[in-house]
Amino acid sequence: MTDFQPNACILCSRNCGIEVQIEDGRFKRVRGDKAHPVTAGYVCQKAGRLDYYQNHADRLRSPLRRRPDGSFEQVSWPTAIAEIAAKLVALRDQHGGHSLAYYGGGGQGNHLGGVYGSSLRAAMQTPYYYSALAQEKTGDFWVNGRLFGKQTCHISEDLEHTDFAFFLGTNPWQSHGIHNARLLLKKLSKDPQRTMVVVDPRRTETAELADIHLQLKPGTDAYLLSAMLATWLEEDLVDMTFIDQHTEGLTELQSVLQEVPIDDFCRRAGLEPATVREVARGLARAQSACVRADLGIQHSRNSTLNSYLEKLLFLLSGNLGNRGGNVFHSFMLPLIGHTSEKRALHTRVTKMREISKLFPPNVLPAEIDNDQPDRLRGLVVDSANPALSGADTGAYTRAFERLELLVVIDVAMTETARHAHYVLPASSQFEKWEATFFNLDFPTNYFHLRRPIMPPLPGTLPEPEIYRRLVVAMGALPERFPLLERIARLDRKLPRMRLFQAALGATLALRKDWRALAPMLLYATLGKALPDGAAAAAVLWYASHQYASRHAPAMRRVGFSESGYALGEELFAKILSSPSGLLISKHDYPDTWDFIKHPDKRVHLAIPELLAQLRALGGGGEGPQLHDDFPFVLLCGERRSYNANTIYRDPRWRRTDKQGALRIHPEDAAALGIDDDARVRVRSRRGSLEASVHVCDSLRRGVVSLPHGYGMEHPGADGRRATGPSINWLTDAADRDPIAGTPYHKYVPVRLELLKPAEKPALAVAQQNA
Repeated sequence: MTDFQPNACILCSRNCGIEVQIEDGRFKRVRGDKAHPVTAGYVCQKAGRLDYYQNHADRLRSPLRRRPDGSFEQVSWPTAIAEIAAKLVALRDQHGGHSLAYYGGGGQGNHLGGVYGSSLRAAMQTPYYYSALAQEKTGDFWVNGRLFGKQTCHISEDLEHTDFAFFLGTNPWQSHGIHNARLLLKKLSKDPQRTMVVVDPRRTETAELADIHLQLKPGTDAYLLSAMLATWLEEDLVDMTFIDQHTEGLTELQSVLQEVPIDDFCRRAGLEPATVREVARGLARAQSACVRADLGIQHSRNSTLNSYLEKLLFLLSGNLGNRGGNVFHSFMLPLIGHTSEKRALHTRVTKMREISKLFPPNVLPAEIDNDQPDRLRGLVVDSANPALSGADTGAYTRAFERLELLVVIDVAMTETARHAHYVLPASSQFEKWEATFFNLDFPTNYFHLRRPIMPPLPGTLPEPEIYRRLVVAMGALPERFPLLERIARLDRKLPRMRLFQAALGATLALRKDWRALAPMLLYATLGKALPDGAAAAAVLWYASHQYASRHAPAMRRVGFSESGYALGEELFAKILSSPSGLLISKHDYPDTWDFIKHPDKRVHLAIPELLAQLRALGGGGEGPQLHDDFPFVLLCGERRSYNANTIYRDPRWRRTDKQGALRIHPEDAAALGIDDDARVRVRSRRGSLEASVHVCDSLRRGVVSLPHGYGMEHPGADGRRATGPSINWLTDAADRDPIAGTPYHKYVPVRLELLKPAEKPALAVAQQNA
């Protein structure tokens, strides 16, 4: 049995520090790491089950090649790399780089390997990068770009110090996403001097703790939020001092908000106008207030508009950059880029534009499954499972059969991998150097470079090495860089001499075609000079110098003492030598205005496209309407105690809710003759699935919910089968936001059909299409 070794949980964006004790290749015990600079020993129940990620029957141990009959055969690494590289080059040269695309690039909190995926994309000459972030957050990023000047301007919340916490479409008790979520929620709930409001169609665990729960109808967030903002105008509650000092564009915004029929919009949302007005007044009058929003509004109708209105709440109330308000944060290495709208690229078939250098997965099946000459023909998927997690599993299934080349890089034989032509086995997140770039804290921010705590499974490779071999085989880079390698070794002994920086700069000046491959160049040269096999950390050398050049005063507040180039080297050295992570900066609240990227350093309140959408809400009717054939709204992707993402494949990890039951209101269940534990067929206009039922009163009437993270194939005594609902058989890729292309997972019209007791649950892995 080993001593406890520091690492991090990989199940949500908080990536809490953990310590793991290993016995006979298994996780004997997992506990919170008290030495972690932010989470300080905090951990939830899900982390204790991480052995089910590390050890399960679907772990890959060899490269696989698909046979003509659909089965797979093991091949050697040299064979797989050579064949994949040749096919990528052939497709690129015959049809152009736009015929290729890349999906994924790092699972939840496992981002270090994904950085090197940019070098493979450069060799493929493709701009098309699809990811889970673009399935969730790009509407939010686009709004940030308009309001604050760049799509990389990202907002966080100072919940620890706020007087009024407004949780919008989020259940941090289960989804976390905030600092030590359950401890903080309890603290907010128990403090009589602070107010906690939750907006959610479900009475969640977080809502149970709230002072006020606004249980609105699904898909009506924009009605509620605009009614609150209009109340402020009507009652003169806008913070005009803040507006005059820090914003422009209020006049255009006012002209639209003044048209909002406040009481009517409240009723469309299913809420009492008096209650909504009281909440609006409380937020506006609080000494400090902040808004925490998540997928509940970002995966619903009007999702980009929702993100705009959500931000107007803290802007018009003057709660940006103040203690207890909303704040910007630094990035050690940004997960996203900024896309200039004037130079934004578009997909060839659906004409969807890029946001933050990303394209939405909702359009990917249509980009593949068509007969146009510009269609996508080759796809590389890394650490992602779009066949299960992307909207419209049926569309993905059909599209994957049209691909001329599908390569999957993963630790497990996923549903997507089963469609692949080649499957490449990656080492797990505990078998290699890794890091999360979800460093979103304010005022203090941190970084955690995680060391391997187990040897890699034989036959596997870390993703950076897989990418290096592919890039070399494609002819984009040579196998070795003898001179740069020697200089890198000397540079690590004499880092203040800046030898490697000079040599790298000279190399890229001579070979401009290598600039887009710079991460791989770092890995192949500086990486070899790093201690303990930490080659994947080479890109952090560059990131450390970039961070030091931008945030030197904030770094000194947490104990850094060097300046200039030496400050970047000091940060890099401390990252390498801090197994539990370290604080990297502490910003002050006035630093907020340095994060704004508009030249005038002001927030630009008016976004014409969204003001037009807001004005259109005022048309007649009662808000979103359902068809009689599909009388229920399904909330897809509910967070529960024992569901996560698709990282956990073995269903035995769940202690409760092992079938991922459909939740339904007692009166709806009674009307349909459905009892607790009954089985139903859930049918949308796109497809259907079977689910067990849990009757509970946490939902409004007419609303049902299913969790995400179920439906994965797993071997059992009767062969491979899926456990629980694979919800994306119900979703439709065409149901998406017009600006960002993000799916409407929180508004899926369905009907329920009671299954007779004699009808046994289907053993087939595939769900039935409608």
